Amino acid sequence: MRDTRESRLLLILLVAVAFALITVDIKGGEGSPLGGARRAAAGVLGPVERGAATVVDPVADTVRAFRDATGHSGRTDQLARENTELRQKLASSDMAGGRTKQLDDLLRTAGSGGYTVKAAQVIAIGPAQGFSWTITIDAGGDDGLTRDMTVINGQGLVGRITTVAPTTSTVLLASDPGFSAGARLEGSGEIGFASGGGTSAMKVSLLNGKAQVKEGDRLVTFGSQSGRPFVPGVPVGKVVQVEATPGQLTKTILVEPFVQFTRLDLVGVVVVPPRTDPRDAVLPPAPAAQGQAAAPAPAAPAVPAAAVPPAKTTGGN
Repeated sequence: MRDTRESRLLLILLVAVAFALITVDIKGGEGSPLGGARRAAAGVLGPVERGAATVVDPVADTVRAFRDATGHSGRTDQLARENTELRQKLASSDMAGGRTKQLDDLLRTAGSGGYTVKAAQVIAIGPAQGFSWTITIDAGGDDGLTRDMTVINGQGLVGRITTVAPTTSTVLLASDPGFSAGARLEGSGEIGFASGGGTSAMKVSLLNGKAQVKEGDRLVTFGSQSGRPFVPGVPVGKVVQVEATPGQLTKTILVEPFVQFTRLDLVGVVVVPPRTDPRDAVLPPAPAAQGQAAAPAPAAPAVPAAAVPPAKTTGGN
């Protein structure tokens, strides 16, 4: 239609008529004279609306589902965060409990041997490509530590300090193949030299080739002059195999260490050696033979609380 004066007047007239019909229809309600026309239109347009709804409703449902899923995803993320926080709290509680036991074991060992120790935390292990089995602890020169001090834990000999920095120290583990320490058999007192075996058992060469030794026998450190690098009486391990060495001047035995080197956490550096050699007093009670009662544990000398500082947290100085 061309935009002329007549066409504009016709458009205005049609709009006025439409408003008039709407007004009549609303006021008439169900009895409106336009009801029949409205019902006829609904009959014609109804199937079209249903068809359109069939196409449009899945899209709308998908949009609603996506919106709901987004809300549910947020709730799921919140629950996941809460679960993570709960697991962390439980892990911290378990770690605190485990560390308390480690400290108790360390204090018992120090008390039994008369060692004055400085508690420290393992904060790093030597690089896998390195040639030495080492750990780094969070105590150093500022804490009074020096090279060639003995390092122990609640189970026994861990190693010795090789390098000291102001706030950290490097410890050569007793499992290192280059490690060597004097050792003594429980009871008989036969002495020898223990060497680290890596992931395998330690090897001990007893100086007496005719020494009587059997599986299950236990060894402790022999000690060094002035307690450097090893104090006496620290549990080393138990015999798991005796190698046949007929005619040899020495006897070789394989020893399983008491310390689990892959699970080190809290350790103690012996800063003051014992006044007297504790001999076998630091060893736990010997396992009872069948039909016999276990041997009583030796009385442990008291250690002043100030002699054993509380454990540090990881990374502390």
